[in-house]
Amino acid sequence: MTVTKLKELLIPGCRAHLVGIGGVSMFPLAQVLRGRGIVVTGSDFNEENANVQHLKQEGVTVFIGHHPENVENAELVIRTAAVHDDNPEIAAAREKGIPVFERAEAWGALMQDYRHALCISGTHGKTSTTSMATHIIMAAGMDPTVMIGANLPLLGSGYRVGSGDTIILESCEYCNSFLSFRPTTAVILDIEADHLDFFKDLADIERSFRAFANLVPRDGMVIASADDRNTMDTLDDLDRPLITFGLGPYADVYCEHLSWSQGVPSFDLMNDGKKVCRIELSVPGLYNVKNALAASAAALTMGVNPAAIARGLKEYTGAERRFEYKGEYHGAKVYDDYAHHPSEIRSLLESAHTLGYNRIICAFQPHTYSRTKALFPDFVQELSQADITLVADVFAARETDTLGVSSKDLADRIPHGEYCPTVEDVERRLKELARPGDLILTVGAGLMNLAAEKLVSENEA
Repeated sequence: MTVTKLKELLIPGCRAHLVGIGGVSMFPLAQVLRGRGIVVTGSDFNEENANVQHLKQEGVTVFIGHHPENVENAELVIRTAAVHDDNPEIAAAREKGIPVFERAEAWGALMQDYRHALCISGTHGKTSTTSMATHIIMAAGMDPTVMIGANLPLLGSGYRVGSGDTIILESCEYCNSFLSFRPTTAVILDIEADHLDFFKDLADIERSFRAFANLVPRDGMVIASADDRNTMDTLDDLDRPLITFGLGPYADVYCEHLSWSQGVPSFDLMNDGKKVCRIELSVPGLYNVKNALAASAAALTMGVNPAAIARGLKEYTGAERRFEYKGEYHGAKVYDDYAHHPSEIRSLLESAHTLGYNRIICAFQPHTYSRTKALFPDFVQELSQADITLVADVFAARETDTLGVSSKDLADRIPHGEYCPTVEDVERRLKELARPGDLILTVGAGLMNLAAEKLVSENEA
């Protein structure tokens, strides 16, 4: 009902105040609202933020710092996920009776006005698949509005404000935020145990994804991986239209004649036994074949022509921190990847082994103590695929160290594992190790990308 209430309020002339307006998902939200005739104001801590400066140049009132008086003229307040109830603007709004909504609720309210609301979810692969879908929809000339969890070179950012009838959103399950969305097409890539600081267990996660699928209207479509048992179990007896994708003809949308050239795949895209087109990807890995099948299935559901699917996928060369090429150091190629779950690390390293490098050196930073503790044996197993693995201290994010798990414990269990506490330690060790023919991977959702950037910059200096 909260999303419905917000939609009723979002009429031209309404005054909406956005707390944290300079954020990566709040800034495009502000732009979409303004395009709907909403009078937008906002606040942010960082005056130098490029998004804040852009909004100011467009005449938007942006307050620096969070103060109770900033909400005085607002009819509603929308807050970023990082802003909590003790924020002075949120407290003031509640005291004045001004309704307060979450960012995800705002996107959910807005997407109801789009003919196509494509929401891409899953434990792994969301960013890559959302990026692929964006390439396809752009190739089809559909002028979409887009929200992705990373920068996409095609857009020059992680978002796009379009004027077409299509909106594409990466849809995260953490804190059940995707349950505020209103998809017409919902993609579920896979379901695994993750975010166990919020969810109780896998069954709890599966309930959340089923609720997400049930948000799709009866004339919409759920698109799900036939290769993922948890997804299929979760959607068993779903009373919504369902299309599956997978690597074989047991799925509705699948691939045939899969071939590889220097680790990069191409295949025939099949739909119900009929060839749609030939797909030639520009990114490596079997996991990207699955991502491409998911994006293609969504595009076919939306009526996109095969030529646009083929062209869009061919032109996709990756998103920020998704096997992103950073440069070289002493003849070694340096790539950065956001993988922070054992399954993602497995896919990354399996793909890396097909590329013909002499050695794979993986510098990994675990993300959150809860994930490291819950999945410790799996991290050991998957990180052992590398020839040398450097492990930095856990990136705590929203947590504190109360679980008695450490990165040194992890490094000690990995063959050829080394404990390097800081980013600087990692960079120093990589300099010692790097030699021509090596593939260096900086991996994790924390700060490992900084090691890659410093390494490459020193090589260029």
